[in-house]
Amino acid sequence: MVKDFFSAIEDRRSYYSLSKEHVVPDKRIKEVIDHAVQYSPSAFNSQSARVIVLTGQSHDQLWDITKETLKKAADGKDFKKTEEKMKSFINGYGTVLFFEDQAIINRLQEQYKTYAENFPIWSNQSSAILQFVVWTSLEIEGFGASLQHYNPLIDDEVRKKWDISRDWKLIAQMPFGKSNAEPGDKDFSPLEERVKYYQ
Repeated sequence: MVKDFFSAIEDRRSYYSLSKEHVVPDKRIKEVIDHAVQYSPSAFNSQSARVIVLTGQSHDQLWDITKETLKKAADGKDFKKTEEKMKSFINGYGTVLFFEDQAIINRLQEQYKTYAENFPIWSNQSSAILQFVVWTSLEIEGFGASLQHYNPLIDDEVRKKWDISRDWKLIAQMPFGKSNAEPGDKDFSPLEERVKYYQ
């Protein structure tokens, strides 16, 4: 049974304990992500979002790259917690990499000079919408996921490994898989402090 929109939003949480267990066929993952990319809105209909989905060996390689990059950056400091976190991601089924095509952003800045400084902001907003749609869609399919930001530390290695255009700017990484544990309780600030209504 398909969840209603509000239930899907409520159930979308950050899951860190993941497994490689099959939840849905790969074909379904492709359908879900293709649909999200096709229909998520973007400023001026720029369609600047670019996505790479890594599963299997490629997924494992991404988190090996991330681990080794962070290990070098740690420069001898205690690395145990970071290593455990990397292991939790590598244990997942796959990772969605979110990019924004800077060639499109630059072209729009040239074309609409009045709004030039806004296009990078709008690009990030469009990417955030897409990330939310993909995250919620994966949750509906039975996956747990979280959103990570190891860019720009891993950008060069990721670009080299998967032959990614230099115009594609890495925005976020979303590891996903079968959830092994429920997330903790979430605290909410009073809505009265966050939302105002006027007539």
